[in-house]
Amino acid sequence: MSNRLAELEAGAGLAAGLAFFDGLPPVSVETMLGSWRGSGVPTGSPLDGLLETYGWHGKRFDGPDDAHPLVFADDRGRFAVNPAGLPLGALLRLGPRVRGERAGAALRPLLRARRTRRPAARLRMVEYRGVSTGTMIYDALPINDHFRAVDDDTLLGAMDLRGLSDPFLFVLRRE
Repeated sequence: MSNRLAELEAGAGLAAGLAFFDGLPPVSVETMLGSWRGSGVPTGSPLDGLLETYGWHGKRFDGPDDAHPLVFADDRGRFAVNPAGLPLGALLRLGPRVRGERAGAALRPLLRARRTRRPAARLRMVEYRGVSTGTMIYDALPINDHFRAVDDDTLLGAMDLRGLSDPFLFVLRRE
């Protein structure tokens, strides 16, 4: 399994990523609890590399009603950001212009100003691609992150965003 995941992380494409996702077992909400380090899986999505540009660290699931979908890290440590106020539509429209190191350096400090201790999502079992699996449901955005287990400490996520034709794939590794 780890060889196939490594191929995906090297850029195997969306079809290969979804085939791998579909072959993985579902996860329960209880097994998702904890802190996770995240990384995108390049598939040609408009979201490829976007989170990493801004210092995305991963996600934290403290309980079924206490999920933090965006945890960032900077030289002062880790912090959660409520994604509700982020200009996701503009970031998608601007594409590569907001992915470079200059854009990241200019905008990263603004994220710390938006930090929060409040959860911004919930965990529930939801059917996606024919399988009921652990899913993070954002409170204020039309986004569901569906997860499948690569192993006990690695999850493959599929971000289902209204208006985006294909899911954005990413990996979470337990810390």
